[in-house]
Amino acid sequence: MAGSVAGRQEVVVAQLAPLLADLRAEGDALDGVVAALEETAWLGQTPAEGWTIAHQIAHLAWTDEQALLAATDPEGFTRAMTDAAPGLTAAVDDAADTGATDAPERLLARWRDGRAALAERLAALPAGARLPWFGPPMSAESMATARLMETWAHGLDVTDALHHPPSVSGRLRHVAHIGVRTRDFAFQQNGLPPPTDEFRVELTAPDGGTWTWGPEDADQRVTGPALDFCLRVTRRRHRADLALEATGPDADRWLDLAQAFAGPPGEERPPADAGT
Repeated sequence: MAGSVAGRQEVVVAQLAPLLADLRAEGDALDGVVAALEETAWLGQTPAEGWTIAHQIAHLAWTDEQALLAATDPEGFTRAMTDAAPGLTAAVDDAADTGATDAPERLLARWRDGRAALAERLAALPAGARLPWFGPPMSAESMATARLMETWAHGLDVTDALHHPPSVSGRLRHVAHIGVRTRDFAFQQNGLPPPTDEFRVELTAPDGGTWTWGPEDADQRVTGPALDFCLRVTRRRHRADLALEATGPDADRWLDLAQAFAGPPGEERPPADAGT
């Protein structure tokens, strides 16, 4: 029995280690963008209404800290979230507002320390550990994937504000994966029953390869560039601006509703040509 447990632990570590490396790399990529900014540039507005670049980094720092609390003190996290539940959205906004008032170097140091501590803690969790979160409980692997997804999404808000290209790499596979896995959640968030049919998702990866999920013969299908799919499931672009194709009514509806994050979907961003 001891050997079996040790074997499972080794498998989990083998799966988690490259995921944590990608999480660190995505954080470092965004860090490299904001670390070079002049102090006044941190006050630049991002596509999220009312949020500056400083707000985006403060939000990432706060959510990393919440994830670390969930990993180190699950009961404490659950109590805090239960207490905050009636005004959770306001609490999230307040945390970003407060963090954004810090000097950029202090905010940057806080974010760096928090994401490093979280990665270290996730790597040390025992096999099978489940962490409470704002949605369903998560494994260490799922938490790392969720943190990478959010780092990429809020990083996109920052690069959009600076008119920089988005972060595009093989790490997008993790964002796409959580987008696929949250299909049913997206329907439920909109008061709709999840589809009963299997879906096939085929995406063209940044290196020209193909990433797939679901059976090849599924009637409900979504195809297109992986970047476009990630932009959609993080709700950073309107569907009309993306080269995504849906086959089947449920797949078509999913692209309208898709979201890879917990909480309400927020305001839909208008198409790029909405003002023309």
